[in-house]
Amino acid sequence: MRVLQTEDLTAYRQYLTQNREHLRPWEPERTESFFSDQECIARISLMHQHTEAGTAIPFSLFMGRDMIGVCNFSNIVHGVFQACHLGYAISAAHQGKGLMREAVEAGIHYMFEKQNLHRIMANYRPENLRSAALLDSLGFEREGFAKRYLKINGVWCDHVLTAKVRDDE
Repeated sequence: MRVLQTEDLTAYRQYLTQNREHLRPWEPERTESFFSDQECIARISLMHQHTEAGTAIPFSLFMGRDMIGVCNFSNIVHGVFQACHLGYAISAAHQGKGLMREAVEAGIHYMFEKQNLHRIMANYRPENLRSAALLDSLGFEREGFAKRYLKINGVWCDHVLTAKVRDDE
């Protein structure tokens, strides 16, 4: 698990293109240019800017040289809130093997222990039973339901709102 580097461009593009259909139901609409080297490099650069600014930690998951998923902590707010949002995805070839759980669990530990956050929020579409089960198994609690919350694949979709609060405080 690490933040992408420019030299990861090939692995990043390969992950995106190989999983385009697999991820389509859960992500924003993607144009052809989204998959171009130029836009991938721009996103990698933006990831570094957000990491350096302390507003996000966009981890990518690797198995050897192959990128197999993402575990992103975004919208990081310090001060009295001490919270962020969690987003994640894993390649079709690696789902169902416990790898996403392992990555998210490690990411949560890092955010609580190293970033000193108090709260991590994660939202999922009601029909995404895998995400529901993963978050539940990691101790996320349902906090609400948001109608037409995010525009996913061109359609405004409802989401279940969950959060995990640090236990030791």
